[in-house]
Amino acid sequence: MSIDKHDPTQALADFAATLSFDAIPEPVVRRTEDLFLDWFASALAGKGARPVESIARFIETMGPGEGPSEILIHRRGSSPLIAAIANAAASHVAEQDDVHNGSVFHPATVVFPPALAVAQALGASGKELLAACVAGYEVGIRVGEFLGRSHYRIFHTTGTAGTFAAAAAVGRLLQLTPAQMRHAFGSAGTQSAGLWEFLRDAADSKQLHTAHAAGAGLTAAYLAHDGFTGARAILDGVQGLAAGMSTDADAARIADGLGSRWALAETSFKFHAACRHTHPAADALQAVLRDHRLAAGDIRAITAQVHQAAIDVLGPVTDPQTVHQAKFSMGTVLGLIAVHGRAGLGEFDTHWQDAPVRALRDKVAMQLDAEVDAAYPARWIGKVVVDAHDGRRFEGRVLEPKGDPGNTLTREELEAKALALAAYRGGATPEEMDGVVARIWALAEAPVVTPFLTP
Repeated sequence: MSIDKHDPTQALADFAATLSFDAIPEPVVRRTEDLFLDWFASALAGKGARPVESIARFIETMGPGEGPSEILIHRRGSSPLIAAIANAAASHVAEQDDVHNGSVFHPATVVFPPALAVAQALGASGKELLAACVAGYEVGIRVGEFLGRSHYRIFHTTGTAGTFAAAAAVGRLLQLTPAQMRHAFGSAGTQSAGLWEFLRDAADSKQLHTAHAAGAGLTAAYLAHDGFTGARAILDGVQGLAAGMSTDADAARIADGLGSRWALAETSFKFHAACRHTHPAADALQAVLRDHRLAAGDIRAITAQVHQAAIDVLGPVTDPQTVHQAKFSMGTVLGLIAVHGRAGLGEFDTHWQDAPVRALRDKVAMQLDAEVDAAYPARWIGKVVVDAHDGRRFEGRVLEPKGDPGNTLTREELEAKALALAAYRGGATPEEMDGVVARIWALAEAPVVTPFLTP
């Protein structure tokens, strides 16, 4: 497609409004199916989580008691807005949903909930749903890249760029014109929100960020469909998003490679059940323990050599008070790896406060590393230094954490992960998930997107 370099916001709106399923390369379609399954299972894993249930209880009282759009954790239908908000909250608590490295953005949790809810309400086909989700990923990732590292230091990019991603996905399903899509972006951007301060208090805001982004983007698209207007220069205007939320915004990133560079295919799956900033060091520590046959009792100190954003996000969490806050503690994650060999959902729920894990936690320090920081966010290099009680020193290095595109999960691994997530809090039985998996792998052939679990 032709890109107007003088008006990148319009180019982004043109792309999102006109993207057809046939224009999407087959590997990108298959990757979208993979990401959809990964998200679906992450949403089921949110069942029973206190912050999720709180948001779901509230929003369900605000909407109809039945409707075409499926609330996965409660197996009931409601309106698209209600279902999108509930599913977005549910899919961002287990810390297993995907992440795009370059934008430091979790696309699935703000794209799939509104897209699925609206597709079910409209009776859209599987191809239409997949195309809408690709549009959402491509838009949200580019907005996150545009806002840059300075934005992420204060703002949770998934909450801010997420409004655009949701608006693009829903707008594509509503068949917005390019002009309407641009208005939807304007309305989405003026609602962008999400601050990292909640990490210091172990507050529940993270799930509210995704719930709000999904709902705000959906609202923006529906309003644009009805003729509602939004700021045309919401991204790079003198009082737009970058002006208020970034000091290193790069307008060239807004329309970077639209139609040729498929940013969705760059998205990573999360292997450990923790903040992605911990994963490179966790993988590097696993390698050291494995290669040198070290046990937790052998370790005197661990230094995780990290990028600055890891220090910004994880640094405030020194004494986690909840399971979710512990997922943002480098010491807890590496402690679980050292003591139990992995940092999965079960390890966090059962062992994050155990004395041996806490003892290892207090032996972990983060150190800014020039190589790691220079590579970030395009590459998330993992480096650790492990000092043993007997005086030996071991260094671990991982160039691509497990789940990155170059070290990705196979479909067999994704299916196993999905089964584990679904079983975590009884979200779905193995038999039900077998049916879900089969439907998702054949989504492109579905004439209508119907509920997956709701009777």
